Amino acid sequence: MANQHAAAAEPRSELTWRGIVLGVVITVLFTAANVFFGLKAGLTFATSIPAAVISMALLRGFKDSTIQENNIVQTVASAAGTLSSIIFVLPGLVMIGWWSGFPFWETFLICAVGGVLGVAYSIPLRRALVTGSDLPYPEGVACAEVLKVGSPGENATAQGLEESRVGLLAVIWGAVSAATFALIVATRVFASDVAQYFRFGGDKGPVSGFDFNLSMALFGVGHLVGLWVGIAMGLGALIGWIWGVPHYSALAAVAGDAAQVAAATWSKQVRFVGAGTIAVAAIWTLLKLVTPVVSGLRSAMAASRLRKAGQGATLPRTEQDIPIGTVGLIMLACFVPMALLLGYFSHESGLGQFTASLVIGGLIYSVVMGFIISAVCGYMAGLIGSSNSPVSGIGILVVIGASVLLVFGIKPFLEPGAEKGLVAFALLVTAMVFSIATIANNNLQDLKTGQLVDATPSKQQWALVIGVIAGAAIIPPVLDLLNQAYGFAGTPGSTREHPLPAPQAGLISALAQGVIQNNIDWSLITIGAAIGAVLIVLDMALRRSSSDAHCSPLAVGLGIYLPTSATLMVVVGAIAGAYFDKRAERSAKPESRKQLGVLLASGMIVGEGLIGVAIAAIVAFSGKDFPLAIVGDEFATASVWIGGIVFVAAMFSLYYWAERRSR
Repeated sequence: MANQHAAAAEPRSELTWRGIVLGVVITVLFTAANVFFGLKAGLTFATSIPAAVISMALLRGFKDSTIQENNIVQTVASAAGTLSSIIFVLPGLVMIGWWSGFPFWETFLICAVGGVLGVAYSIPLRRALVTGSDLPYPEGVACAEVLKVGSPGENATAQGLEESRVGLLAVIWGAVSAATFALIVATRVFASDVAQYFRFGGDKGPVSGFDFNLSMALFGVGHLVGLWVGIAMGLGALIGWIWGVPHYSALAAVAGDAAQVAAATWSKQVRFVGAGTIAVAAIWTLLKLVTPVVSGLRSAMAASRLRKAGQGATLPRTEQDIPIGTVGLIMLACFVPMALLLGYFSHESGLGQFTASLVIGGLIYSVVMGFIISAVCGYMAGLIGSSNSPVSGIGILVVIGASVLLVFGIKPFLEPGAEKGLVAFALLVTAMVFSIATIANNNLQDLKTGQLVDATPSKQQWALVIGVIAGAAIIPPVLDLLNQAYGFAGTPGSTREHPLPAPQAGLISALAQGVIQNNIDWSLITIGAAIGAVLIVLDMALRRSSSDAHCSPLAVGLGIYLPTSATLMVVVGAIAGAYFDKRAERSAKPESRKQLGVLLASGMIVGEGLIGVAIAAIVAFSGKDFPLAIVGDEFATASVWIGGIVFVAAMFSLYYWAERRSR
């Protein structure tokens, strides 16, 4: 007992001003990158590992810097990877024509209030899903290993410092390579993708096709999510484009350009099949979580009783959360601005006579569903990592639930034609749940890292609040900039040649409109649900027969409802990453080589995301779709060959460099 008390009281640098400032700077940069990348590809990336590497490189010169201080930096910066997932909902308000841009204070409050509430939820969930479970938390464990080998102080060795330096080089090389390639793509000398669409059997026959996006960031995402998740997404793409698009386009028998028919078929029908698959997979995940969540709440209450009895100091450092009473006060404080925002929105949407019902109902729904979805996503983050946690997919359940409640509770009392305000309100509530769930989701990954490096959970939780506020402040202007530069696919009156797809926002807004306006084809979602049920059985069989093999139903669902431009390169990256790791296992330092591959992939994502935001600013200020173009459409065929060859050569070169440096 005395030793535990001494460990808890030991002075050390952990939550410091320099760590907070560095974490906020990284948060702002990575949030901007993630917002752009998520709107383009439908995926966001976890920022903890690259943030940890940058922190170690910059703080290594301070003698009193510790592994726990570096952990705080990555904890603050991790908000960038998760809070930016709000882009899976908010652009829907522009797509339905409700907003023309992103008003700062409304957008900020949605992100900040929901994010802080997500931090509060992560405290009891930590006990259920981190300390009280055997979930692997791949990214959290990997981040802890990076911190252990590279942090200065008593935990560092000469070899560790060298590995930290090489790790930073990997992030830099990955970022520079991806940014340079993306910049040349903007000149149109390199093609942005390799795509082909075709018909079978005549002018009105079925259509299909493929689109390999020449994106180093997507390739890096594939490396991070791993082989089996990549295979699952590839299976989803095959279901969507070998069966779904050909089948439904054959039923429609529409003549015209194959690419346009394929895009319309996928957007209006196949995506909803994917939605059904994801919904069933999400419900299955939720059912498996009831027991551990209840256990975690009991553990949190037990810790609170110890503190009240004056025995708080006897708790190990890694069990010292923000007191549950303070958590309750934080939650109550969040309810006030949330209620004000709901009330303001109800008036703005022409539903002022229902303000009381909408505010009370919206609060209850957001708070309860936020906790449930946080638990589901936290479980999936622990299982397969935050980068692949299905927040966007589970949002389908949230928006359908909100829309159904509005249909039964408010719509019967409205005049015909007033449904648009209900759609907007459903999207607002869904956005709040998203901001809650995304933060709670990634917090658990960070708290696993903290557990492994002897960090104090309460200090990490306060650091996360800071990260949330910083991320919430940068998201509105970045979203506004990208909206002005590119716009979003499906926005009324949009004339941009290449708008950002924002696939999840498009799907979620379409679901809200379909349920509220009663024009959704439920048969498509039912078919997707049946596919999801089959996949659950397949996944269970694979897990019983092998220690490694699995087929994530959620990942398959993502593969169905994301465009092939956002999935196929992820599959390629997953296969290449698995081959890289297999070669690494035969080396003298397998874990070091694998970690270098992870850092290289993280750098690719960061580099392309940041240059994407910079190019968006140029597009917005110039008013042109291709302000950096130095060649015209006549160069299109050559650009595909040149871009494709350079892309493959660059990937081989980067992996070869990583293998050489790991020796």
